[in-house]
Amino acid sequence: MRKIQLLSIFICSLVFSSFINAAEQNKESAMTSVTINTSIGAIHLELNEEKAPITVANFISLANEGYYEGTIFHRIISGFMVQGGGLTIDMKNKSSGSDPIQNEANNGLANDRGTIAMARTMDPHSATGQFFINHKDNDFLNHTAETAQGWGYAVFGNVTDGMDIVDQLADSATGMVGGYADAPLEPVTIESVIVAE
Repeated sequence: MRKIQLLSIFICSLVFSSFINAAEQNKESAMTSVTINTSIGAIHLELNEEKAPITVANFISLANEGYYEGTIFHRIISGFMVQGGGLTIDMKNKSSGSDPIQNEANNGLANDRGTIAMARTMDPHSATGQFFINHKDNDFLNHTAETAQGWGYAVFGNVTDGMDIVDQLADSATGMVGGYADAPLEPVTIESVIVAE
């Protein structure tokens, strides 16, 4: 009888262990690795599909279509963020051709240094293709309420390697270029956005 009980406990522990391993694998699979190759170096990111499924799917779709190629980081404010993915080197708007997406800023992810988030207009649910990387902790961009003022900006991943490139970008000389303030005087181009298989 005791042997049967011990065997039952052993089997239960194996099942539980398998369940934990499967959960860990699912958690890992919820992160997608992406590399933004720029004219000054590569920025590697992990995108959080679990917390921001709509935003990540939109970003990956645009990346796979080659939309980001030839766009620049067009708005740079040191100690705040670097924004890209919507203008070409001649400061012309590049339409993503995609519909605005649901704002997922209420997902619990914070706009901390090294996180990537979606740029948008004053309309909380207007993001399409433009994104920004936080150069420092920007708590005031976080979700506080489901109102026009409180929605915040949706974080959907973080930099895993290449913050030195982000820092270099943030230190770029900027000014008024093509009617845009805080634009780099020497553009940094996005050459490709590669999604890991």
